[in-house]
Amino acid sequence: MMIKNRVKELRARHDLTQGGLAERVNVTRQTIVALEKGSYVPSLMLAMNIARTFQLPIEEIFYLEDDEE
Repeated sequence: MMIKNRVKELRARHDLTQGGLAERVNVTRQTIVALEKGSYVPSLMLAMNIARTFQLPIEEIFYLEDDEE
């Protein structure tokens, strides 16, 4: 199983740049880039800050996807 996310979609919907979101959740832009690419699994604190920024439950942003290969 892999953790997937909707951060890129939600960021675009809220008209935020990667840098803008990074500033709001107190991480670097590179962290947001890695998160959107799926190469970084966020800490619970970061996931909560992102959820608060988008005013959504964590489960609507981050989800598990089966690895069927």
